[in-house]
Amino acid sequence: MSEKHSAGPAGITVDVEQSGQDIPLSATLPEIAQDSAPDSRRLSRGRIVLRRFLRNKTAVVGLVGYLLLVVVALVGPLVSPWSYTQVDQSAFLKPPSDAHVLGTTQAGRDVFALTIEGLRKSMMIGLGVALIQTFVAATVGAFAAYYGRWFDKVALWVIDLLLVVPAFFIIAIISVQAGGSSGSVLLLIMLLAGFGWMLSARVVRSMTLGIKNLEYVTAAKYMSVPTPKIIFRHIIPNISSLLIIDATLAVASAVLAETSLSFFGFGVQAPETSLGTLIGEGQRMAATYPWIFLSPATALVLMLVFINFIGDGLRDALDPSSKSGGRA
Repeated sequence: MSEKHSAGPAGITVDVEQSGQDIPLSATLPEIAQDSAPDSRRLSRGRIVLRRFLRNKTAVVGLVGYLLLVVVALVGPLVSPWSYTQVDQSAFLKPPSDAHVLGTTQAGRDVFALTIEGLRKSMMIGLGVALIQTFVAATVGAFAAYYGRWFDKVALWVIDLLLVVPAFFIIAIISVQAGGSSGSVLLLIMLLAGFGWMLSARVVRSMTLGIKNLEYVTAAKYMSVPTPKIIFRHIIPNISSLLIIDATLAVASAVLAETSLSFFGFGVQAPETSLGTLIGEGQRMAATYPWIFLSPATALVLMLVFINFIGDGLRDALDPSSKSGGRA
């Protein structure tokens, strides 16, 4: 009986007793697989949220549907033979036909071109209001909670004052005064955002009060990090879940607000158009000439449904306690 030293995988030396016959190394050591270990890399929070969002079928439908509406709004004017300002003198209140796929209005304008332009305008207003409103709410709420004292009192006083101001009438009066000028849409965006950030700012303030005394914020403060940098790099990113959901739902709220104003003639003014303007024009003839009303109404309903689907999906994906997104 002899003793023999053999070098195993990865430089491991083992003692093998032989009795007249070589014993293979695999019989003494378990086979070591080089690539059998599972991938243990940690997923980033963004990848986890994306996986949970994509597993929510309703949210995916909402995202795909909204992107299709965006494509239609961008490509529609290129494929339409008519502009939304053109008038067909030979087609007044005509039903859908080869020349006008969605019919014409009482002024002889193409309903398809008007709907595409209204959809694009309403999307632009909704996104613009949501971005400005969310930024203002995050900034005011976070700074008020972080500084406290007189700054917090002044911010709360302004918020409470704006909450009781009749915003609808103020926006209506200013919009009518602006008329159909080139900057009227931008002015409407600023007005809707200026009167829509207060409740979100209160929520941001409450969440910041619970974050500003945590260890990493205190450490940044003692390291003499500037206050704006602490707020924008350490506090606001930790409440980003709320801000993303709030911005998504604010798009739907802004579109509804613009539609309501335009329906009563106080929002987007001629020669500009929006879905609310078209619905307001078509509702008087909804029973006799339904194509004027149905086209913008359908576009509005689809857009709001898709936005709400996206908002619900983001809320479930960003909420760790939610079971809708499944396991990450």
